Amino acid sequence: MLEWANTLLQGILTGGVYALFAIGLSLAYGVMKLVNIAHGDFIALAAYIALLAMSGTGLNPFIILPFVVVVMFGLGYLLQRTTLNRALGHDILPPLLITFGMSVIIQNGLLELFSADAKVLPIGDLATASLNVADEITLGVFPLITFITAIAITAGLSQLFKKTTLGIALRATSDDQGTARLMGIKDLHIYGLAMGIAFAVMAVGGVFMGMKNSFTPDVGPQFLIYAFESVVIGGMGSIWGTFAGALLLGVAQGLGYMIGPGWGLLTGHLVFLAVLLFKPNGLFSRTS
Repeated sequence: MLEWANTLLQGILTGGVYALFAIGLSLAYGVMKLVNIAHGDFIALAAYIALLAMSGTGLNPFIILPFVVVVMFGLGYLLQRTTLNRALGHDILPPLLITFGMSVIIQNGLLELFSADAKVLPIGDLATASLNVADEITLGVFPLITFITAIAITAGLSQLFKKTTLGIALRATSDDQGTARLMGIKDLHIYGLAMGIAFAVMAVGGVFMGMKNSFTPDVGPQFLIYAFESVVIGGMGSIWGTFAGALLLGVAQGLGYMIGPGWGLLTGHLVFLAVLLFKPNGLFSRTS
């Protein structure tokens, strides 16, 4: 029984990491109906930006994190205003092609700059620190911090959408871009802010990922898969749905690993496939 409880808890903590990967993707789709193929590569880019900043300053990754968040926010806003806004429309193919091209450029650029060697953002003893909850249940301190951060970001974005002027503008632009423009909302600026926020969340996910695991220039597509599956399981465009989908994906993978080493990722993919077949709008979608 304790083994099952431990697996469940570890899966939930893993889901916290996936939530940080997925929330930005869900936000971009929810506001602009844009699927960013380069999403995972931008997460990896955030980790490398943190690595560069650490190399230059010697500071702890947690201290570097706000800087990376600001840089990624600016990058997201700039890309949306200069490139992605031009591709938005009824046809989803142009944004897919543009972001696919960005993915290729980022991967090859990182490979040229940093080589294929695996990197990590060192956090000292925190990487192995743990809390004993019960006789056979131990929770890592850093995964717990990651999970709490994911909850805080999800709750913060939820409140931003519900109770702020920016949130109202984001929802209005998402619902009807033309009417929002007639009401004086600068829709292209709002889209830029939405992508900037999405990139800021990516930055948190990338830095936390770099502190948890080693990373290489070609790891982005793996992050994209986890993010995309979390968004689809939870419901496209739903912030809390995405968070719940990420937790379900993490738990599914944990249960799979109990069966055997090769079953972990496969079990997560099977859950994703089952949701696509039987609940294509997602388990917690606003339209389901």
